[in-house]
Amino acid sequence: MVGNLVANFGQQMLTIAVGWELYERTHSPMMLGYVGLVQVLPVIALFLPSGHLADRMDRRLILLAGQLLMAVASLGLAAISFVQGPVLLMYLCLLLAGIANAIKGPARAALIPQLVPLRILGNAAAWSSTTFEIACMSGPAVGGAIIAMCHRAWPVYILDAVAALTFFAFVWLIPARPRQRPGEPPSLKTLAAGLAFVQREKVILSAIALDMFAVLLGGATTLLPIYAKDILHVGPQGFGWLRAAPAVGALVMATVVAHSPPFRRAGRALLLAVAGFGAVTIVFGLSRSFLLSLAMLFLAGAFDNISVVIRHTLVQVRTPDVLRGRVSAVNGVFIGSSNELGGFESGLVAQLFGPVVSVVAGGIGTIAVVAAVAGLWPEIRALGSLADQRPPDEPEV
Repeated sequence: MVGNLVANFGQQMLTIAVGWELYERTHSPMMLGYVGLVQVLPVIALFLPSGHLADRMDRRLILLAGQLLMAVASLGLAAISFVQGPVLLMYLCLLLAGIANAIKGPARAALIPQLVPLRILGNAAAWSSTTFEIACMSGPAVGGAIIAMCHRAWPVYILDAVAALTFFAFVWLIPARPRQRPGEPPSLKTLAAGLAFVQREKVILSAIALDMFAVLLGGATTLLPIYAKDILHVGPQGFGWLRAAPAVGALVMATVVAHSPPFRRAGRALLLAVAGFGAVTIVFGLSRSFLLSLAMLFLAGAFDNISVVIRHTLVQVRTPDVLRGRVSAVNGVFIGSSNELGGFESGLVAQLFGPVVSVVAGGIGTIAVVAAVAGLWPEIRALGSLADQRPPDEPEV
């Protein structure tokens, strides 16, 4: 958890540095959108093999390899930024970072249930989310302050490389644990077993679909450099606070959830949280006040945290360990790709119609998605306490 906190802190600093530097150098919303596109391609291409590896190999070793690759990508960004090299090379480094995330994502998610008993996994997910939000809150603020002080982004990339190597060291200290391994030899069927399981488990499918489309349509973070520079006029330090505001809200909510009993009506809470996320996104898109914008982003983070905790807990507690790597990969490709493709979509719509239209339309679309999911999958409306969820007895592996 400590290593993950440090790594996420570095990643959040890197995100704000890449967004600010690219917009400073190109003044193009579309270039911000390409950041999401170049990072999502490896996730889509590698989610089946990476999930399969996470179920057949030592998850620690996969995570270690991913962290080394992430450090190399960050050092490459630092070198390019220092010499003001071609923007295309920055995208190549981001592609390498996307490959690292695609490799390590399923292994990292599937490793947690090996360390924490299932009966308290929901509470552990809330604490894990708390540390993530601490990183999301502090990373952008520190990153923005460093850029404002140095007037360059390369020191931030160096710090991210150090953070990635720190996580490497912490993961190295975790002892290996024996676990059940699938006995069936690798095949197309075993590769696709995670997809098949999610398709059968309608509660997991609906939770993933809800989060995926909400993030795809309702994400405003990609356009924050434009809001900070051209709409709210608050500069790189203000951009850092805007980028941190959702994490502050999520941290507050995660702390509340971690100290509260499991959701008794988790399905209803999930639907209301995503609808609230869409509503505050609309208000943020229309705001011209820095304080109001901060408040809306704070609420967006709080609502999003409820969704994250419920979805993550469902995926882990309702999935047998033999399938957790592949199901985590399916979850990761849908949620991860929606984050990155959502960034591309936001940049494209902003390029064509302006940033305000992009953000407001996304919030409206998020609310429409909630209504559609609630109608298509009544299982999610009927979902009760997370503490009562268990994996099926005889999964196909």
